[in-house]
Amino acid sequence: MVSPVLGLGAALDKVKAMRVGYVQFSPEFGEKERNLRRVEELLAGKSADLWVLPELCTTGYQFKGKKELEELAEPIPGGPSLRIVERLARERKAYFVLGLAERDGERFFNSAALIGPAGFVHSYRKVHLFFREKLFFAPGDRPFEVVKVQDIPLGILICYDHLFPEAARVLALKGAWLIAHPANFVLPGLGQLTMRVRALENRVFVITANRVGRESRDEPALVFTGMSQICSPAGEILASSSESAEEAVVVEIDPQKALDKKLTPLNDLFQDRRPEFYRALVRG
Repeated sequence: MVSPVLGLGAALDKVKAMRVGYVQFSPEFGEKERNLRRVEELLAGKSADLWVLPELCTTGYQFKGKKELEELAEPIPGGPSLRIVERLARERKAYFVLGLAERDGERFFNSAALIGPAGFVHSYRKVHLFFREKLFFAPGDRPFEVVKVQDIPLGILICYDHLFPEAARVLALKGAWLIAHPANFVLPGLGQLTMRVRALENRVFVITANRVGRESRDEPALVFTGMSQICSPAGEILASSSESAEEAVVVEIDPQKALDKKLTPLNDLFQDRRPEFYRALVRG
């Protein structure tokens, strides 16, 4: 099944190998400039076409109150953190997906932004909020969308979205070959497993950038599980990290492998769908 975003013909001729990577690190709460400097340090000597950074990687995760969020959240686009990432993208001729706290008037979102060498490209607001995020953030209010990165159709999910297979399937049906997934996992091994399944059941590449470290600014204290990974459309782990290492990891992929949805000569994962039997999935 050919991506409805990219199409066939001349566009496919432009597709080539792509270097994709993640940055796994331990953000310090509230230290936005320091956190982005740490990203830049970890990128030293590394090169990729696309980098994925963790969820809320500019601010840290554990907000104690709405006032802290009001002070740290930024507009998308135009905020100071994104201006720093725009410089990195321009200097490195690369794309970045990073998680950050977004302010939109009096509303706040757990969001991710896609930045390219020419500047801001796209943003996504987390649809499925986890635990105490519900006390501070509004749930995402925009549909799952697919955009191009170097002619490759890309979609974005954030952390807890991983437990909702409908989210990844919508992106795949809209033509995504690659899913960028900023995360702050605290449940050991769960998200890493489910994102392998999301890759396999949709035959797409998945880059999960999780953070490491501990935040104990409130109860319960949170220990982040690391183990960031890049998965192939076959569910293979192409690269992964430990539970604690701070590092930037890159692999080269052939994005067109995400076009092959066949399991056997007679079975295609998308063409074999029977949506008339799935209506219960979308009942409120």
